[in-house]
Formats: sequence, structure tokens, C-alpha cells
Amino acid sequence: MQEGTMELMWRTSHVSGGNAHYVEALYEQYLVDPSEVPDEWRNYFDQLPRPEGAPSHDVPLSPIRDQFYQLAQNRRGPAAGPADSGENKKQVKVLQLINAYRFRGHQRADIDPLGLRSPTPIPDLELSFHQLTDADMETSFQTGSLFLGKDQAPLKEIVEVLEQTYCRSIGCEFMHIVNTDEKRWLQQRFESVRSKPDYSVDVRKHILERLTAAEGLESYLASKYPGTKRFGLEGGETFIPMVDEIIQRTGNYGTKEVVIGMAHRGRLNLLVNLLGKSPSELIDEFDGKKVIQQGSGDVKYHQGFSSNVMTEGGEVHLALAFNPSHLEIVSPVVEGSVRARQDRRDDSEGAKVLPVVVHGDAAFAGQGVVMETFQMSQTRGYKTGGTVHIVINNQVGFTTSRPDDARSTEYCTDIAKMVQAPIFHVNGDDPEAVIHATQVAVDYRYQFNKDVVIDLVCYRKRGHNEADEPSGTQPLMYQKIKSHKSSRELYVASLVQQGMISEDEASAMVEKYREDLVAGNHVANALVKQPNTELFVDWTPYLGHEWTGDADTSIDMTRMQRLAAKMCEVPEGIEVQRQVAKIYEDRRKMAAGDLAVNWGFGETLAYATLLDEGHPIRLTGQDTGRGTFSHRHAVVHNQKDGSTYVPLEYIKEGQPNFTIRDSFLSEEAALAFEYGYSTTTPNALIIWEAQFGDFANGAQVVIDQFISSGETKWGRLCGLTMLLPHGYEGQGPEHSSARLERFLQLCAEHNMQVCMPTTPAQIFHLLRRQVIRPLRKPLVIMSPKSLLRHKEATSTLEDLANGRFEMVLPDQGKRDAESVKRVVLCSGKVYYDLASYRAENGNDDVAIVRLEQIYPFPKEELYEVFKTYPNLEQVVWCQEEPLNQGAWYQSQHHMRLVADMVKEGLGRDLKFAGRPASAAPASGYMSVHVEQQRQLVEDAITG
Repeated sequence: MQEGTMELMWRTSHVSGGNAHYVEALYEQYLVDPSEVPDEWRNYFDQLPRPEGAPSHDVPLSPIRDQFYQLAQNRRGPAAGPADSGENKKQVKVLQLINAYRFRGHQRADIDPLGLRSPTPIPDLELSFHQLTDADMETSFQTGSLFLGKDQAPLKEIVEVLEQTYCRSIGCEFMHIVNTDEKRWLQQRFESVRSKPDYSVDVRKHILERLTAAEGLESYLASKYPGTKRFGLEGGETFIPMVDEIIQRTGNYGTKEVVIGMAHRGRLNLLVNLLGKSPSELIDEFDGKKVIQQGSGDVKYHQGFSSNVMTEGGEVHLALAFNPSHLEIVSPVVEGSVRARQDRRDDSEGAKVLPVVVHGDAAFAGQGVVMETFQMSQTRGYKTGGTVHIVINNQVGFTTSRPDDARSTEYCTDIAKMVQAPIFHVNGDDPEAVIHATQVAVDYRYQFNKDVVIDLVCYRKRGHNEADEPSGTQPLMYQKIKSHKSSRELYVASLVQQGMISEDEASAMVEKYREDLVAGNHVANALVKQPNTELFVDWTPYLGHEWTGDADTSIDMTRMQRLAAKMCEVPEGIEVQRQVAKIYEDRRKMAAGDLAVNWGFGETLAYATLLDEGHPIRLTGQDTGRGTFSHRHAVVHNQKDGSTYVPLEYIKEGQPNFTIRDSFLSEEAALAFEYGYSTTTPNALIIWEAQFGDFANGAQVVIDQFISSGETKWGRLCGLTMLLPHGYEGQGPEHSSARLERFLQLCAEHNMQVCMPTTPAQIFHLLRRQVIRPLRKPLVIMSPKSLLRHKEATSTLEDLANGRFEMVLPDQGKRDAESVKRVVLCSGKVYYDLASYRAENGNDDVAIVRLEQIYPFPKEELYEVFKTYPNLEQVVWCQEEPLNQGAWYQSQHHMRLVADMVKEGLGRDLKFAGRPASAAPASGYMSVHVEQQRQLVEDAITG
């Protein structure tokens, strides 16, 4: 067996990782008395070299054997340890006990401030389980890898250290981590200080000051606005010193930005006490004054905010993401915003921008998007260098408090183990433990670039909101809460007892904070009043633009052909798969004008021209590299070694990033990520492509709460583009419709664009328009499937070079306009079926007009086309979708209006041609599909 293979075997073997200490202990016992270990282990150890000398075999030592050989060589002799074999057996048991505390000490930890946590018997932590007794407490044993500061200690001291470290106010879960370096690092951080560092008086006073601010704001609002919803932080006030510590410590790492996502609980407190929102502005919101001048606005506990604060490491920009009531959906939005900021800073390690996501305990356990967000955390297209997750654990979700109703796991945080994130459960009534857990969490994130979770176990003093009466559903919990002192009161008592502060000093903090609130002064003590604007994203060029559908997207022919040739270059040495090679050869012919332009060429050339003009591009989704329907092939796979080459990354020297990634199999988190990315990168083309258009309904919350309404609720601009393959091909209900009707139902106030382009030139100009025009609106494209290779769905190079995106495409036939009696208005690929039927049957009095942009509805452009037919008698709307779906119900009033502008009464008689109303989007039987398609086309042309 090769050395490299053996090394891999050692790292992945059952004798490594979390089991290493146990196996080492077994081996020590085996060296004393082989009969004392199980047969299978004795047989295993019998094959290892004896410690008296070097191994007798001639082959190189395997890493496994070398590990045990070194253990044997370094093992202390009889003089350093107990003399008899019985004591040696106990030595092994002590090492097992140490490991048991690391694995299960958190289950005994005092992490619940209310003391409601049901004690669970932990046999592994009992001396008797390891065949130890009280009589062994004074006996000295080897401490193994325990960070005790000495090699030997009495068992009494070892147990005391383990209890202090793992069973007090912090419950550490990290032994599920495979990486030994990470585990050893975490053991050292907690064991070396017994999970309780000795903080200076200044640090403790600062903790108290932040606790006072947290409690002070809630008390003030409770007295001024009793019963008004604010989702207060009472019971979890240590959240404020925790986030304060994250910000300050992050600044010491040289971080420039911190992006925070959180739901309702404690949001107002964070805004005022850490981000520096003016208390007077908050009071205005409570008084119902309108502070947003445009749009619908949103409730105060959904609002975002940004500011700059000063840390010892320099100025840090803070951004709190806007968040709807869908409790966890903001998590991937934050990750997308952070990745965009990191990409802008060329920060591939995540050293300069930190994501912090705050969760509720019930939502963290219950919402599937949490899993999706963890799953993306280490992937190429979505990683951000690790996220600090904070769970404000109220121990109740709305009114659900029984764990066997709320989840199937022991802790609400168990989902984080899927990515081997360490989890620190910490008692919210122990502020110093909270700070220590926070410091370790931040340091871990920067040391290992991975996610970490702080589970702040606390309670909510009031109900789900301040209008609720919680004792109706949680009587015992709220009896306890009524008599329970606040975290600040408990901490003041502790500091006074230690002589670190007087009662008068503590009272003075309360008075000072109250005076500042009443005066409307800023109470975020690190706020920068004149921030460094270089830390901001400049949206100025994109603000204040009225809707326009026009933009100059033309391009010089010579330059376009040069770029087209460049995007088809594949270096020598890369063996291209046969069909892909044919695609690239055809594209070279298209670039030379020898072949008509197809969809893949038009789309890819749009990207090349935008890159050449300085616009970054990010394209993600399931199978985007190839394209689900094999039309794109922007990523070339070398058939020799599996390596990849992306021609669009090499358009010119110094070009902006072209990022194309096949995503993990997610819609909700993946789309939310791209939304967050696009709201932070105004000059880029950001595209999310669904594998099939209807799969987007797995991300419906993102579409409803962010994409369609983010601008009107929060003034948040977004230029995200969605490619949703759509079209009836006889492939059944779930592979037909992108649910066009749902998007149109969400359209109002020019909030987004919905388009259904039908030619390569149209997609070319549509994608270019999205970036070149300074207007930033989400773009939903019902992209095709069969049209990707349809022999009629082609364009010329001149169409690309000299054209623009046409919101309405007039009839392409050379017929006499005066002879036209009927206009068939349609969108999408049904046009080609209509045109084919008309040509076969000679219906020269029928004109077919394509509506390429469905919203905003292009009334003026459609009117200009309609009025060219002076003898028009009838207008028909034709769609492939059933009557109750597609564009009919949401757009017919626009069509009628335009028709009536041409001829009074024409709109009233507007006809529908399409499939009958249906509960499912399409038939699953090809024969039925074909008959329906034939009938709707015939109805449109002749019916």
C-alpha cells in the first residue's frame, strides 16, 4: 500500500478523529495487560511494533503503526506513574472520563437561566461508569491532552477542571468535528481558562454598560408604549453585549464590513444601541409618523439600517438587512450580500466582510432554508468564509414550548452539526460566559473560515409580542419569569459583591442612559458621526430614474465579431467532447456570418459584450455551465483530465469577473442568495436560472417578499434577472409552466419586468438592456426550451449589432396591411406554431403580433402596431397555457384598452384561444398535448 494511501487511511480511520483518545487509552491498557482489552483490539494491537525496539518488518512504517509506535516510545515508565497493573487500568479510565466530558459535558451544563431544563442522567460522566470511585480522588493520574498546565494531577482536580470547563454556564459541542486541529484548538480555548476568563474591571464595566443600555431601552419603550408590538429583548439582554463584542473583535481582525440578518426579537434594541439609529426617529415610528417618503413602507421591526462604528482595528461598516416576517429567509440573503462585498474587495478568504445571522430557536430548528444555507456555506459559488450564527433561544416558539412538539432533536441547534460547526450553548444570565463564548466563536471563524453557532439560552419576559398574554399557554414558565431577576440585576449584584462597582455607579449608568434617550441622543457609544463613505456601495447613478423600456444596446459590428471569435477560443491541449466541439465550431461560423445566429450564441455573446464594457457577470443555478437543455456550454470540460475552461473568463486583459457556477440543488436559499448579491452590486448582471421554470415555486417566498416588493417596502433596488425555462413541449405538468400568472399577479407600480423573448437577438438585447440602462428592476424571463434549437428561431449578426429589445414584434410576413382583418396576439414559442399553420393554410388576412414584454405592458408600442391595420375587425389572444393560467387574466384589460384605442368596440370582442381551464399546468399525455396544441392554434387563426 502506498504511503499517501496509508496517510489518507489514518485520517479517515476509526482510530483517528474523535476516537483517537479512546484508542490510545486502549493501547496503553494493552501494553500493561493484553488480556484486559477486547479480542478484536488485542488482535489489532498484536500486529503493531513492540515499544522495546524498532519494527521488524522491512516496509516503511504506516502512519497508523507509527502513531502507536510513537505513543509507546513516549509512554512514561513505571517510575512516573502508578506501579501496579490495577492503577494502570484506572489511568486508562481517567483518560476515557476526560473524553466523556468533552463529548457530553454540555448535557449537564447549567445553561438555562430559568432552571426549567429537565436533568438527563449522563452515565458517561459518573465515576462508576469508568470503574473509578471516590477513593481514587486523591490519586494522581496522567492528564493526557487535557489543558491543565501540568502532566499529572489528582483525579479530584481533573474532575473539578472538567466540571468547571464543560458543565457550568457554557455547554460546548465540538467533538462531532472531524478535524483534529479544530478540536484541539477549541479544547485549549475552553480548558485553559476553565471556560471562565478573569476579565479586567474595565471590561466588566463595559459589559454592564451595554447590559444597562439593552435593559434601559426596553424599559423606556414599555413605559411609554405599553402593549405596543416591539418584540422586545427582555430576558435576552445579553444579546447586546454579545453583538458589541463581535463587532469590536472583528474590527481587530481588520474586517471592514459586518452584515447582520435577524428577525424581530431584539431588532429595535440592536438598531438603537449598536447601529446608532436615532432614538427620536424610533419614537416617530412608534407614533406612526411616515418616515419613508415613497412606497408602502414597512413595520419598524422589519426595517434595515447601516452605519459605521469605530473599533480598535479601525472603522467598520455595519449593515442590518431588511427582513420580512418569514423568519429565516434573510439568512441566505445576508450570505449573498456578503459574498458580493467580498468579491468587490477581492476578499476570497472572507477576511474583510463578516456575516452575522441571528435566529430564533424554533425557526432555527423548523425552517428548511436554515439547512440550505448551511449546505451552501462551503461551496465554491456561495461560501463567505464562515458565518457567526446567534440563536436567541427563548425556549418557546410562539406558544409551543414542549420540545417533542418543536423538534425531533435534543437541541434546536443540532442542524448545524451537518457542516461540523461548533456549537456553544451559553446561559444568558452569565454575561461573562456570553462574552467568552463570543470571543471563541469569532476567533474560530477567522482561524478556520467556517460557521460557528452561539446558542444564547434565555427567555422572553413577555409573550410572542407585547400584546400577548403568555401565561395562558406557559403557566409554569411565566410563574418563574415573574420572580426572576434580570440579567443586569444579577450582574450588578455579582460585581458589587466582588467590590468592582458600587450600587451608586450602577444606578448612575441607568440614569445617564435614560437621559440620553429622552433627549434623543445617539446611544451607540462607538458610532462614527462622519463615516468613511468609501465603505459604502454607491447606488447614486441608479436612483431617481423613471420607467423606460428603451436603451441603446447596439454594438459596432467589427467589435462584436472580435468578441464573438474570442468567446469561441479553446486553447490547444483541451480535448473538447464531440457534440460540444460541434457547438463551438458552429458558433465560429455564426461569428463569421456563415450561419444564422442561434439562442446559445446570442445569449453568450451578450455576456461577452458586457464583460468587455466593464460589467461583472454572475450566473448560477442548477446545470448553468452546460445549460439544462444543452444550449450554453459556457464551461468546457477537458475530456483528458476533467479540468474545465471558461472562454468568457478570457475576453480581455483586466476584465471584470465572470462567475458561472452549478448550484447545489436548492431554489429557496439559492435565489435568496442571488437577491442579496444583486442588492449589493448595482453595476453587474446577476442571473439565477431555474432548472425548469416551475421549479422556482420552491423559492416563492423570495419572489413574494423580496423580489416583487422589496423596493416599495424598503426602497431597496435590485437588478436581479431570473431565467425560467417555460414552454409546452408535451413533457407533463411539472416541466411546462413557469407559472407566468403568479408573476403577473405580483406586478404593480412598475416593480419588475416580465418578458418572453422569442429570438436570439431579443435575448441579446434584453440582457444588455438590463445592465446598460441605469434603471434597476428585477427581470423575469420566461426563457425557452425547444426554441433553443428551433430552425426558425434565429437572427442575423445585423440584428444583434444594430437592433434593440423590441417590446412588441410586428408581423414578420410581407402581407398587405389593408388586407389584415384579424390580429393574433401571442407570447413565446406558440408564435412559431401559429406562423407555421398560417403558412400551410394560406390565411393571409391574419397578422401575428408578438408581445415580448408582458409587464410593464407596452401599450404605446402595441398601439403603434395595431394602427397599421386600417381594416382590423378582430383581435385574438393566443396562449399555450390553460385559461386560468398564463397572461390572460392579468393582461386582458391592457389588450382591450389598446384595441379600443384603434377601433371602438374592438376590445370588447377580444377573443381567447388556449387550453381549457385546468387544475394542473399541462397534460401528462403526449397525444392529449398534441391535440390541445393543434386546437388552440386552429382557434386562433380561423376560429
